[in-house]
Amino acid sequence: MKLTINLIGRKKRYRYAISVRTLVSLTVLSSLLMLVSSRSTNLVSEDIARLALAEQWNEKDRAAVQALQARTDASLSVLVSQLAELNSRLSLLDMKAGQLAEQLGMKAEELDAFAENVESEPMDVTGSFSTDFAAVRASIDEKSRQIAMLESLVKGHHIHQQSQLSGRPVESGWLSSYYGMRADPFTDKPAMHEGLDFAGSAGDAVIATAAGIVTWAGKRYGYGNLVEVEHKDGFVTRYGHNQSIDVAIGDVVTKGQAIARMGNTGRSTGAHVHYEVIRNGQPVDPLPFTRQ
Repeated sequence: MKLTINLIGRKKRYRYAISVRTLVSLTVLSSLLMLVSSRSTNLVSEDIARLALAEQWNEKDRAAVQALQARTDASLSVLVSQLAELNSRLSLLDMKAGQLAEQLGMKAEELDAFAENVESEPMDVTGSFSTDFAAVRASIDEKSRQIAMLESLVKGHHIHQQSQLSGRPVESGWLSSYYGMRADPFTDKPAMHEGLDFAGSAGDAVIATAAGIVTWAGKRYGYGNLVEVEHKDGFVTRYGHNQSIDVAIGDVVTKGQAIARMGNTGRSTGAHVHYEVIRNGQPVDPLPFTRQ
């Protein structure tokens, strides 16, 4: 089927024939071209709008990040300053404790162990300061307590009594083994027993028999959980086989202070405290001191 178009002028006449199929095809093609052209224009404008909106939000986020960084830097500076001040106070307390210890006839250099034990590790500025502050404040509180105790010893009238080695290392219990040769409880062979054993119940308090500085607080072969305290005049006392330890290296302890809890650790056959007295590096019989 064809469609004929006639154009008649005054002098000329035009006649053009076109099939219906061709006419429909041209109509559909022109419609598609118009649709694609219109859609493409809309997409471009939408992309431009989205890009502008994204840039706007990105600028806001950038400003917020910069403001947060400024606040964080300011807070960090304040916290570092406060922590430095606390460490300075702790150093002054260490110095004062050393001076007081010398006045009591103790070795001031032994207090260096305390300083090394509580000195804070280098800070990680990406982490939290809560742990650093808590550790330093706890150290200051403990050091202040020890200094107050030392000052009372220096200024008071009981310096000799506090520093004099005497009494038993337990508040309750009984003497179960003496100093000297005995049958080893594990091998049944003769062996030297360089201390006294005081038996009791697990968890009973183990007490210091004189004021001094803790030079060991932890596990040691044979002794289990051991506390060692240095006193004036070259004396050292040891308290072995403890269930738990209540002091740390560098702590200043008073006479009668609970330093551990009786236990059955190490080379032991039951709950007791193994008590040794050492003078100038040599073990001596503790019995005479327990009767004073």
